[in-house]
Amino acid sequence: MSGTSLDSVDAVLVDFSSASPSCVATARVEFPESLRTELLALSRGGDAELDRSGTASLVLAELYSAAASELLSQSGLAATSIAAIGCHGQTVRHRPERGFTVQLNDAALIAERTGIDVVADFRRRDMAAGGQGAPLVPAFHDAVFRKPGSNRGVVNIGGISNITVVAEGRGAFGFDCGPGNVLLDSWIARHKSERFDDKGSWAASGRAIPELLARLLDEPYFRKQPPKSTGRELFNEDWLAARLAGNEPPQDVQATLVMLSALTIADAVRSHAAPLDALYVCGGGALNQSLMRSIARLLPSTAVAPTDALGVPSGQVEAMAFAWLAMKCIRREPIDLRATTGASHPCILGAVYPA
Repeated sequence: MSGTSLDSVDAVLVDFSSASPSCVATARVEFPESLRTELLALSRGGDAELDRSGTASLVLAELYSAAASELLSQSGLAATSIAAIGCHGQTVRHRPERGFTVQLNDAALIAERTGIDVVADFRRRDMAAGGQGAPLVPAFHDAVFRKPGSNRGVVNIGGISNITVVAEGRGAFGFDCGPGNVLLDSWIARHKSERFDDKGSWAASGRAIPELLARLLDEPYFRKQPPKSTGRELFNEDWLAARLAGNEPPQDVQATLVMLSALTIADAVRSHAAPLDALYVCGGGALNQSLMRSIARLLPSTAVAPTDALGVPSGQVEAMAFAWLAMKCIRREPIDLRATTGASHPCILGAVYPA
């Protein structure tokens, strides 16, 4: 999996042979800075997009293949022991309102490099059935984190945050809340040339600006009812710049962006998931202590903890979800995302590229 944060490939080798999936090995392959810059540019649009997208897809496929090879090396397993590779690809355009989505990838090249069947292109079947194409991970959250008699929420805070409600008497339900790390990362990159705010320490040095926060929260997306999904097409540097007065202390803007991410998550819980016994956090945002503290303060009646507390490290959840989706595709088992994406019926997600 490589996500909206545009930082790396996260890979897991998962054993689904027992009731609870177990992680056999993990790997992380950093994006070269040149690739990250190009993917960011492609997300915005520009000249010669078809040629540039094709080239970026090949580079990504080599990185995905390297991650798969590292997993085999760590585990000591042969490629013949692996049922399939699930590879989501890198989203550079997500336009559910227009009925399409674009993930850069070359699954055939991954199959060629690894000698393993590859399952890719997970979103488009959901969109063909009338869904948003995202988020897809709530089905996995529901399968792995559901506990009888308990009302839980699972929020993945990557570039965009999405929530899953895993509640008694309710099927899988979730949606994109809004920006998770995407604005936080771009703002600190602009002012401190750092890829991310380590533990949220820079945000902690500032104070949220109420007037700016009000302008940010006035975005119509936050008032839209689920099913809904979003991405860099909406929440980007231009979106933020249009709401800045221009004289705000940079660290105060960072603190305000933390509050924006926390508030939109807390509002999602209060509007669509309350009451929750606990909210479990995964993705890079789980490492942002300022963000985690803010969410906990906004939800005083709900225990807030990383998914590590449930036995699944927060950095492994999303990649594990696409291994699970690949497994479901190989078994031809439909995924029911009607309450999450708005799809008209359960679908078998993904396309298989044989080795």
